[in-house]
Amino acid sequence: MDPADQVARAADWLQAQGWRPLPLQRRCWRAIAAGCSGLLHAGTGAGKTYAVWLGLLARHAAASPPAAHGLRLLWITPLRALAADTAAALQAPLASLAPGWRLGVRTGDTAAPERARQRRRWPQALVITPESLSLLLAHAEAPQWLGQVQAVVVDEWHELLGSKRGVQVQLALARLRRWQPALQVWGLSATLANLDEALAALVGPAHAHRAVLVQESQPRAVQIDTLLPPQVERLAWAGHLGAAMAAAVAAELDDCRSALVFTNTRAQTEWWYQTLLELRPHWAGTVALHHGSLDAQVRRWVEDGLKRGVLRVVVCTSSLDLGVDFGPVERVLQIGSPKGVARLLQRAGRSGHGPGRTPRLTLVPTHVLELVEAAAARAAVQAHRIEPRRPPLAPLDVLVQHLVTVALGGGFRPDELWEEVRTTHAYATLQEASWRWCLDFVRCGGASLQAYPDYHRVRPDEQGIWRVPDARLARRHRLNIGTIVADAQLEVRLRRGGRLGSVEEGFIARLRPGQAFWLGGRALELLRVHDGVAWVRDARPGAAVLPRWSGARMPLSTELAAAILQQLQQVAQGTATAPELKAAGALLELQARWSALPGPEVLVAELLQDREGCHLFLYPLAGRDVHLGLASWLAWQATQHMPCTLSLAVNDWGLELLSPTPLDWAQWLPQWLRPPPEPQLVQQLLASLNATELAQRRFRVIARVAGLVLQPLPGQPRRERALQASATLLWQVLQRYDPANLLLQQAREEALREELDVPALAATLQRLQRQRLALHRIEQPTPLGLALLVERLRERLSSETLSARLQRLVARLQRAAAAPSRRRRVPEAAR
Repeated sequence: MDPADQVARAADWLQAQGWRPLPLQRRCWRAIAAGCSGLLHAGTGAGKTYAVWLGLLARHAAASPPAAHGLRLLWITPLRALAADTAAALQAPLASLAPGWRLGVRTGDTAAPERARQRRRWPQALVITPESLSLLLAHAEAPQWLGQVQAVVVDEWHELLGSKRGVQVQLALARLRRWQPALQVWGLSATLANLDEALAALVGPAHAHRAVLVQESQPRAVQIDTLLPPQVERLAWAGHLGAAMAAAVAAELDDCRSALVFTNTRAQTEWWYQTLLELRPHWAGTVALHHGSLDAQVRRWVEDGLKRGVLRVVVCTSSLDLGVDFGPVERVLQIGSPKGVARLLQRAGRSGHGPGRTPRLTLVPTHVLELVEAAAARAAVQAHRIEPRRPPLAPLDVLVQHLVTVALGGGFRPDELWEEVRTTHAYATLQEASWRWCLDFVRCGGASLQAYPDYHRVRPDEQGIWRVPDARLARRHRLNIGTIVADAQLEVRLRRGGRLGSVEEGFIARLRPGQAFWLGGRALELLRVHDGVAWVRDARPGAAVLPRWSGARMPLSTELAAAILQQLQQVAQGTATAPELKAAGALLELQARWSALPGPEVLVAELLQDREGCHLFLYPLAGRDVHLGLASWLAWQATQHMPCTLSLAVNDWGLELLSPTPLDWAQWLPQWLRPPPEPQLVQQLLASLNATELAQRRFRVIARVAGLVLQPLPGQPRRERALQASATLLWQVLQRYDPANLLLQQAREEALREELDVPALAATLQRLQRQRLALHRIEQPTPLGLALLVERLRERLSSETLSARLQRLVARLQRAAAAPSRRRRVPEAAR
């Protein structure tokens, strides 16, 4: 069919639905009709799905015989929860643009009978997850099943790009391209800064110059405002405003027919759900909560209620960040700082989901400093400053898994697969020595594991084709395909009833039978723990505590941190106009009076001597992960200079180091902040931390992905501690007998990059060198220093003791704030 006719067919169908084709959609249709691959980058609700799908149907359905069977188009979705919603949208145009075609869904939730029906007669189009696609590649019939695929769409590419799941997709696309060299690949993304790199990762470096990048000519407008607290104290700490804002949040939702209330943690979700019901009991039945620890059936019920418009408010976490189309949602509230510009835009796009509608997001600060973060986030959105997402380079655990997958999927010749793997962005620069090591590792387990038959997974046959000869090992590999390694979770079940969800094993371990906790909006009493299941019954709400999950604290992004420094500079210069900054004016004025405000050109350090010892407060505004590495590195340098013991605390704005003995920070800090070359910095950082423990924790994930530690077989109890113990034992064996093992090296590198963010730390040190160091001696903690003191005290004191101490401390600081200032300044260090 002529390309112009293809574009016309797509436009005709859209117009028949009463919609007007957008310029962005027409550009996509023309590029697809010309046979191009590409990346479509546009805001949430901009019509991306039909921009790609209609073009692919118009091109490929017309080129195939009407009765042709077999897979032609794949739509890769990152979440199983998105599959059904996506399939409903993709199904609509089939009758007109692809008569006779069928659409299927294949995820981990697809029932076994449906999978069997698909294998007997594949549909022409399939919605699938990365893991399910890799599972298809792990069957001997994979070339017959997938060899006719002509086009692949990767939805939410921004979500996959920066993770090992994105690498898994890259390898799968390279395999499909070997069977179909003219394969069209399109990605959909909404919030990315590094678009050229994202495009190269999607289509492969060799094809990037021929691929097309389609963007909105004008970024979609987003309405962002802040719910200001009625009263703001001059001295505050993280979380103290959250409860005080509850009544204002409920009032804001009174006139809203459908809203999402995002929080940053699952524990916050539980608390806000209960609080809103207490404030508005007549909302019962129209308020729900949604997070990843709830049972899948509960989550699907909530999603369906949102789509049908029967739920008034859903309190949720990032589990609803991605592209389920909830048309009725009018607005979004974000509890606390979003910590990143991309996350803010992604969540804002859950409202006004559709062309021509304006998303609206209201920020709800939970402490005074988040007022500044709110103003900075809005300014960053207006300036179109979004964080890049860097794709991983050469993760060998993913490659080891892929080697076994391809060996199951018909087998491979090493030299041919080597060339195929190197067509991906992730492995374009992979060294041949590393490739040979991976081959040896899947063949016999490497130098230290070759005595164990379970690690002899792949070997060449008489024709030189590498295959998996053991059916038992083949079955185990298929059950363990994927790169998602969940935290240790325990299933929660009612004694007389069904599954409720899951909580962290470490949280349940801190509870005794008879104690209670909240999950899914219900107060539950723990009865016993047996075979990976926490058995519970309904409890009286009065005694319940909130569950804790890992990953509760998201670090401040680099882009948002830079925007905060710009806002603080405006305050210092008297040019600030944002209402959030005016609301926080008393706190910021006191900070400037007692010390100074940080800024793009000023690094503020505060020195305090009190009964606890010698305090250093430093405010780089680089996020808590970078501050942890920086604090540890500074503490290590101090201990090299003189014997001392240091306590440390960090938050997103700065760090505190406390020495019980005198330490002349004014003399040594300018020198200790000078960064050495990065290799030397890495060595010093490793010496300053328990680097072995960090690397060992990363190795547990790597061992699971590489197939060294296996999930239990279906029907067997899931014992996370046993899996962790197996990974720890492997770590010890490899450390002792195979210290050059490349998976150990990968664990160390990932610990530095993922746990400590060494590249960001090195960049921060370079930035600090360009700033003027302003040292101030203070007589009491400043407002910024108080937030760091609370972080440290939380680790040592119970909630009751902490509350009492904070009340006394704040009362003393309030008296000092009302008195004339007697600030003393240390001469600024020359750089």
